[in-house]
Parts: sequence; C-alpha cells; structure tokens
Amino acid sequence: MFSFSCLGSRSKSSRTRFEEQELVSGNALAAGRVYHIMTKAVFDGVVIAESNDVRNVEGVTYFPVDSVDMDKLVESPTTSRCFWKGKASYWHVRSDDDVASNAAFAYERPWPLARRLVDGRIAFWQGVQIVRD
Repeated sequence: MFSFSCLGSRSKSSRTRFEEQELVSGNALAAGRVYHIMTKAVFDGVVIAESNDVRNVEGVTYFPVDSVDMDKLVESPTTSRCFWKGKASYWHVRSDDDVASNAAFAYERPWPLARRLVDGRIAFWQGVQIVRD
C-alpha cells in the first residue's frame, strides 16, 4: 500500500531541525525532501552509506550512489515496478555476520516524474537503520 503526503501539510513550526527543501517534479506524488545533515545507513553495526545529501521520498531515504559502500551490496535478481518511479533493482546488504535480503534498491532508469528525486541514488529498508546525526 502506498501513502502519499500533500505538500505543505506540516506547519513550519512542526518541522524537524533538519534543513528541508521541497522537490516537485510537476506532481504532488513526486514530492520529496532533501536533508542537509549527515545521515547514515547502518546494518548490523556497519555503516553502508553516509552522506549529507539524502532525499526522503514516501518515507524512504535515498543516498547518492557514490556515498554507498558497494562492497557491502550483493546484486539480487529481484525487481519491482512503481507506477510513477519505474523499475527498481535490488541488492542484498551484508555485514560480516548477517545478510538483509533485498534491503537496498534503486531506480536505475527512473521515469521522468521521479528523475529529480531518485536518479543516481540507492535506498535502504528492511533491517537497515537510517541514522541522522
């Protein structure tokens, strides 16, 4: 099930301490937030990605590809499709002691509506913690 937030639904006083910037690609469904604060993706105590340029789209944090330790990812045959972002490819995330199946994903050729939000970025979920300093 997808959940969509309306732009401007939070008052300025209720915003977090993060510097926020709205991104819109011509449709409220494509709304995202940029956080300019150091953010990490951590699995089993191991930092998988770290950046101060992350985007949050539909509650999922996307990191620039060059901020991800690709040695901790193993390509998965799993794919999925999002009606407005396109086809997602998945990776398993591994530490020395554990593996989180299909816990990283990216839209390698996102559809036009999502390009500004997710192009060149990898997202984490399913057991990977997102930590903001």
